[in-house]
This record gives sequence, C-alpha cells and structure tokens, in this order.
Amino acid sequence: MLVTTTPMLEGRTIQIYHGIVGGEAVMGTNVFRDMFAGIRDIVGGRSASYEKELKTAKSLALEQMEDEAREMGANAVVGVDLDYETVGDKGSMLMVVASGTAVTVG
Repeated sequence: MLVTTTPMLEGRTIQIYHGIVGGEAVMGTNVFRDMFAGIRDIVGGRSASYEKELKTAKSLALEQMEDEAREMGANAVVGVDLDYETVGDKGSMLMVVASGTAVTVG
C-alpha cells in the first residue's frame, strides 16, 4: 500500500478514486507518566514515554486507514493528513486521526 501526503504519485496515474478513508487511535496515559512529563516540562528535555505513545498511536491510525482502503479495493492512499489531539478529562488521552483518499494507481 502506497501512502503519501501529496495529492498524486509522481510517475503513476490515478485510475480510480474510491473515497475518503480514515483511522483513529486513542491512547490512554497514566498518572506516573504524566508526573514525569510534568517534571520534564519544568527542567526541559524530551518526554520519551509520550513520544513512544504518539508513534504507536500514529502507526495504529495509519494501519486502520490502510485496512479501510484495502477493503475498498485501493492500492494507495493520497492526500494523507495526520491530526493530533488530547481528549478526556484534563487531556488524559492522546488521539491521532489519519485521513486520506483511497485510490487505485497504475
């Protein structure tokens, strides 16, 4: 499955537009991770635990989007957009949404 943020694939012709596809992943965080991330915010530095959660959520959202495209008979997804949000009480959950257009390219 070819996946790109561009509206077309260079050197390939879009033969069929199947429609919009999407995938969502919501990952819960825990109190200890939040506490250590808060300390990182104060002293500076990166939060490896949050980065890992974001990467996992992104992978799951893209995988779900690709599965939906395959079910439609597509072999590529173009115009992919990734959105990141915090949801839940006090932003206790991370959400990643992937969306794009399922197509068949030749």
